[in-house]
Amino acid sequence: MQIGLMEGTIRRKTLGETLDAIVEHGVYHLQYHVSASAPPLAEIRKALDARQINVAALSGTYNMIHPDVQKRHDGLNMLRSVAAACEPLGTSVITLCTGSRDADSMWRAHPDNNTESAWRALVDSMAQALEVAETYNVTLAIEPEVANVVDSAKKARRLIDEMQSPHLKVVMDGANIFHKGELPRMREILDEAFALLGEDIALAHAKDLDRDGQAGHLAAGTGLLDYEQYLGLFKQVGYEGAVVLHGLSEAQVPFCTDFLREKISALQ
Repeated sequence: MQIGLMEGTIRRKTLGETLDAIVEHGVYHLQYHVSASAPPLAEIRKALDARQINVAALSGTYNMIHPDVQKRHDGLNMLRSVAAACEPLGTSVITLCTGSRDADSMWRAHPDNNTESAWRALVDSMAQALEVAETYNVTLAIEPEVANVVDSAKKARRLIDEMQSPHLKVVMDGANIFHKGELPRMREILDEAFALLGEDIALAHAKDLDRDGQAGHLAAGTGLLDYEQYLGLFKQVGYEGAVVLHGLSEAQVPFCTDFLREKISALQ
């Protein structure tokens, strides 16, 4: 496993200065977000290659079950542009959340997320997204998250099985899957998540949590997640890709990268 970082955690005036600052921490894998104000893709790729930085995935998240259908269509159009950027940037993975019926925030839970109509909306949106994935030969990696319609490993498994597409995989983030009252069962829930999804992990995330019932918002190594078990499960299922740190400030990067290196090294 390799240590990765979410693009945007470290920012400097220029792309080159930003990438140089990232490399100073011994990080050579990024989850990248291509914005409208970003330099041309060829320029980004040249700067990445010059520093031997690999793009582990591009961020393509939008609210796939937004109550406003037009918002879903807008998100799908954005996904097309992200998919088109994958090959120029040397990646084939796009990360997605599955969304919430909350009209204002895809990260806020809503009681309608658990309805059959929300599930059918997700299946419809995912079918359209997978058409994009097939066109560009990329992988869509959904992230189970307690505030979303796919709020557990079981639901992620259900969606993958229902869609029956080789282009649909998962992002595993152990800090996102604990519903209220479940933290005392951490070992059991993590074991189940990897048993259900281990063969379909396209990307790993690393952050932490201080409570159950919501997604974690703490930097890796500063909360309650059992990283020995969490990283050990990645090794057990044969995952060898990037473990992307996010939910941290630049000031926390040295601690978090050292923390991950120590934990990963202990698995050898």
